[in-house]
Amino acid sequence: MWEQIQSNKRKTIVLVVGMALVLLGLGGVIGEFYAPGGGGLFGVGIAAIIWFVMAAAAWFQGDNILLMMSGARPIEHGDHPTLMNVVEEMKIASGLDHMPAVYIVDDFSPNAFAVGRKPEKAAVTVTAGLLGKLNRDELQGVIAHEIGHIVNRDVLLMSMLATMLGTISIISEIFLRSLWYTGGSSRRYSSSSKKGGGGQGQAIMMVVAIVCAILAPIAAQLIYFAVSRKREYLADAQASVFTRFPDGLASALEKISGAGIPVEKASKATAAMYIINPFAKVKLSGLTATHPPAQDRIAILRSIGNVTSYSAYQTAWQSVGGKKSVGMPMSSLRSESAQEVREAHPNKKSPRQQIREAGDLMRQMNQFIFLTCACGMKFKIPPEYTHDSIPCP
Repeated sequence: MWEQIQSNKRKTIVLVVGMALVLLGLGGVIGEFYAPGGGGLFGVGIAAIIWFVMAAAAWFQGDNILLMMSGARPIEHGDHPTLMNVVEEMKIASGLDHMPAVYIVDDFSPNAFAVGRKPEKAAVTVTAGLLGKLNRDELQGVIAHEIGHIVNRDVLLMSMLATMLGTISIISEIFLRSLWYTGGSSRRYSSSSKKGGGGQGQAIMMVVAIVCAILAPIAAQLIYFAVSRKREYLADAQASVFTRFPDGLASALEKISGAGIPVEKASKATAAMYIINPFAKVKLSGLTATHPPAQDRIAILRSIGNVTSYSAYQTAWQSVGGKKSVGMPMSSLRSESAQEVREAHPNKKSPRQQIREAGDLMRQMNQFIFLTCACGMKFKIPPEYTHDSIPCP
């Protein structure tokens, strides 16, 4: 997938430059509105400074900020051996040189995301709801999808675009709110322009600034969402190749999208990072959607057939979507070797046992004490329990 990595780097540069032009143009128009005859350059400078600060924060602390916002906590092998084994398997299958860190979020909603601007500093995060709801094959499909994002440097691409989008939105919001709360500023410019005979020009500048402030965030969002949707298809394709079992991810997407439970700490800024939109009952599609329709992704994976490969995924994508190409790198299509779809792993754990293990993991991380009575009863004691003993039931 080296070609895909290089392609992502080129797209990162092109899209970031494109968004930068939108950002600087917005700053220039707003600056010119507030200070006609030279304020445009000042506005461009202010916009550049805001973007630089946000980009620096995203580059150096973006992963930590995202993990903190989601309430994610690191786990080790002994905390959930099945999850850690699956991550290790997919790390090997994908060819990653470094084992991603693994985090868990105490949330009933099944979902997952990846962070890390570099593979050696990457992390995979899952919710407790995901561990409780998915069997091993399904979990493997989700982890393979997230590791696909890491391999492709998708996290870096989306982080930079999200930073640009956030900066544009902040500047637009500040400008529009300032007009609402300080309407006298426009009257001040209007009165001064009347003295100089430029009232009409100032009015036109005001309309242009308002239109730019409204349209710039929308244009930036459409770019961000379009890139996000394409990244999901590519990661799905990689997951089918890494696992050699497309139905695992298809079944996982079915369960996640059908859960109908929103991720509690998700936000609009982080929604595109998840494997499925983290907000319940989201019906957006087309240009305004952060993710492709789940039913389309599921149908593609289940149309792959008896062999897994990037070309097999592309053929399935064409049959379901009726489009020419999903954008698989040509080097992968030419040099790949198709592999037979493997058999499903037997489910060694019941759904109830999976839910219990996920719940116990979160209790353990929340400092619960586990005690087994002589009668065989297992007690799960919360940290706020202050008594010296517990009576046997």
